[in-house]
Amino acid sequence: MQIRETFFESVHLLDVPRYPDERGWFSESQHQQQYADLLGLDAPVFLQSNVSHSHINVLRGMHAQLTRPQGKLIQVLSGEIYDVFVDLRADQATFGLWHGIRLSAQNSQQLWIPAGFAHGFLTLAQDTTVLYHCSDYYVPNDQITLLWNDPDINIQWPNSHTSPVLSPKDQAGMTLKEYIKCAS
Repeated sequence: MQIRETFFESVHLLDVPRYPDERGWFSESQHQQQYADLLGLDAPVFLQSNVSHSHINVLRGMHAQLTRPQGKLIQVLSGEIYDVFVDLRADQATFGLWHGIRLSAQNSQQLWIPAGFAHGFLTLAQDTTVLYHCSDYYVPNDQITLLWNDPDINIQWPNSHTSPVLSPKDQAGMTLKEYIKCAS
């Protein structure tokens, strides 16, 4: 496994080896010791794993938890996504900034987003399945949703000429300014 830095020094793109043969291929989706070796003190311990399946142009996010933030290891099992993360760590110079990365079933990569970021993704292919391992449990009353199109964050989503399919919760997300008041 190889690690690549992203725009944020604590967010990492991981190239996951595949082992092909005449039957197809094999790959590990999570190996605790490898993550400890690669990420050092930032090595996640995963307490919950989730799978989501979406049609094309579905936007899920931007989600975070206030008092029990989750780190997430994201991997696309089928299809393709544009994965976005927004820094919500108030003590960082990158607070409020975002970055996006395309992940697909073809590129055999994982994305490690540590606790302290809002996370979401837009599906770019029909029948997209995403697996994400979380470093803490989902706590419904602790979750906040940032507005996916907040002009102060200004995420540049692909296919911006069409409106994404959103849940009612994601449509009613808060702005970054509202988040700052809420988190204070």
